[in-house]
Amino acid sequence: MSLDMAEDLTIAFVGAGNMAGALIRGLIGTKTIPSTLIIAADPDQARLDLLESDLGIRVTKSNDRAVGEANVVVLATKPQVFGQVLPSLAASLKPGTLVISIAAGISTRIIERMLPDGTRVVRTMPNTPALVGSGATAVAAGTHATDEDLALTQRLFESVGIVVRVPESQIDAVTGVSGSGPAYVFSMIEALRDAGAREGLPEATALELASQTVLGAARLLLERGGTPEALRQEVTSPGGTTVAGLQALDTKGFRDAVLGAVRAATRRSTELGKIAEDAND
Repeated sequence: MSLDMAEDLTIAFVGAGNMAGALIRGLIGTKTIPSTLIIAADPDQARLDLLESDLGIRVTKSNDRAVGEANVVVLATKPQVFGQVLPSLAASLKPGTLVISIAAGISTRIIERMLPDGTRVVRTMPNTPALVGSGATAVAAGTHATDEDLALTQRLFESVGIVVRVPESQIDAVTGVSGSGPAYVFSMIEALRDAGAREGLPEATALELASQTVLGAARLLLERGGTPEALRQEVTSPGGTTVAGLQALDTKGFRDAVLGAVRAATRRSTELGKIAEDAND
């Protein structure tokens, strides 16, 4: 199954929340998949009505109906309801359907156990910047997923940002870095805004400057290439303002705080996965 056969590819979204909506908009906006080949199921009729009117996709409140029409199914429900949702979907899956999950903490092993034997499952970990087409998504193959399945999943998620392939054993680390990472960056922007205001800038001006600085720094690194260490050294003159600021960050343990945040989030992701495993044993 590939996007070269798009006329035969129907994608069903089980759950139509923000992340599913972002992916649907990306798929249509980049002309990866036409709206007529996308169907979304969700209990929220108002949400379905909005997607139908804005994007022209098909909608239904029936998960079984959506899945029965598709050969690619994106599981976009909350992880807490997987135990109720997946068994009811198993009978509706067409043979050969590819199942893609965006749920945090739910392993491919859990999903495979609840679906027909041999179902091909790909697990993904997107992040919220996908809402503006600047997401970072990791994809990992389950037991039966093929390289072609990974390639298809990658193409789909490239409609909302970049995609990397990782073994499933690294998904928890991905969660700690990019899954939770936007919140760390928002916290930094908050701090820059508040610091600018404390030094006399209007709060709105400080926020605009802080936000653009983070965006610009990331774009400079991605587009120029090289390492963050090299770019940091380029803007750090001996005895200058930047080195004074960096020294203050070092004194307050900025680097160690970031390392600790990623480790804590990674461990919590692992814990949630184990809780989900135990609940579905």
